[in-house]
Amino acid sequence: MTALADPTHDRGITTLTLDSPANRNALSAALVGELTAALDACAADDTVRAVVLTHTGNTFCAGADLTAPPDPAAFVALMRRIVALPKPVVARVTGHVRAGGLGLLGACDISAAGPGASFALTESRLGLAPAVISMPLLPRTDPRAAARYYLTGERFDATEAARIGLITLAAGPAEDAEDAEDVDQALAPVLDGLRKASPQGLAASKELVTATVLSNFDQHAEDLIARSAALFASAEAREGMTAFLERRDPAWVF
Repeated sequence: MTALADPTHDRGITTLTLDSPANRNALSAALVGELTAALDACAADDTVRAVVLTHTGNTFCAGADLTAPPDPAAFVALMRRIVALPKPVVARVTGHVRAGGLGLLGACDISAAGPGASFALTESRLGLAPAVISMPLLPRTDPRAAARYYLTGERFDATEAARIGLITLAAGPAEDAEDAEDVDQALAPVLDGLRKASPQGLAASKELVTATVLSNFDQHAEDLIARSAALFASAEAREGMTAFLERRDPAWVF
């Protein structure tokens, strides 16, 4: 069983869809491997002008698959691949994003989310920290907001995500469909703009806006991978992850 749906293509735009409903599109080794391979294929395909990353179901990505988490180095390589891809990557979000899923979102160049989306950095509640995902997130997110949500694990909506710089656009409800996310309408002018840009122009422009993020990866990846691995191996994290899987509070909750 694959974790990605078959890619679709429309006038230069390739859509990659996370499709692993059994674990709410969690970051498993399979998903990380398949998404990396799909991005490599897009990079090599001259007919692809840009990539849209979206999802099935009500969750964009639930974070790491705690039953079979990916190798941290492989996940870091995936995020860096998104940032360094010479073609824009656009996130289309109509559901929930948690923990490591925000790393995928932060690595994308442009992102839009609808009113059904919610976001949370839940690592601190599990005895972990948003270590490796800090590389794409911190350069792009308001520092005071990052401190709040890193520390508290609070949930926030698309409007707040756009305010703090986590996403580009917060879409409202569609006018012709009750409670439907108007993400596609919000993204339409973005995708049209990408279709009008030259491949060379897009690649060169992306290099300018991603330079700081890529520098973060080059300087800090090794240390943050080691820090993440140490946290996952700790007794406190084992208690946090066990409590999460057992649907109970961990021992430290007052």
